[in-house]
Amino acid sequence: MKQAPEILKQHQLRLTQSRQDILDVFLAQGIALSERELEDSVGVNCDRVTIYRTLSTFMDRGILHKVLDDTGSVKYALCPSDCHGGEVHRHDHVHFKCRDCGQTICLDEVPIPAVNLPKGFQLQEVNMLLEGTCTKCSQE
Repeated sequence: MKQAPEILKQHQLRLTQSRQDILDVFLAQGIALSERELEDSVGVNCDRVTIYRTLSTFMDRGILHKVLDDTGSVKYALCPSDCHGGEVHRHDHVHFKCRDCGQTICLDEVPIPAVNLPKGFQLQEVNMLLEGTCTKCSQE
């Protein structure tokens, strides 16, 4: 697994303590996180503005992508290591939310089925959220 400094270098971003702290949380958790969850995890090391700006930069550079859940709140998740952002930065995979623990997980290996839209419609973004019980909660 790549570490924060290597990921930042790969995406041509300067290593700062805030960027490293935020990226370390995503690497350690391995799940989608809301701004609030991230704020709780990094504590006093980063203020809200720094977190917001860092999330925005990470999304622009292809480090993170947005994940919508059933509450309507936005969460963020790590992109696959071969993702580099840009205008065609898409994440056509399923997200899974566990009804027991509440964690949202990217299922990169499960593609979103193709959708044939009527003439004149242009697809810009697709989100698919499945709900159920994750493997950890199923075993408990």
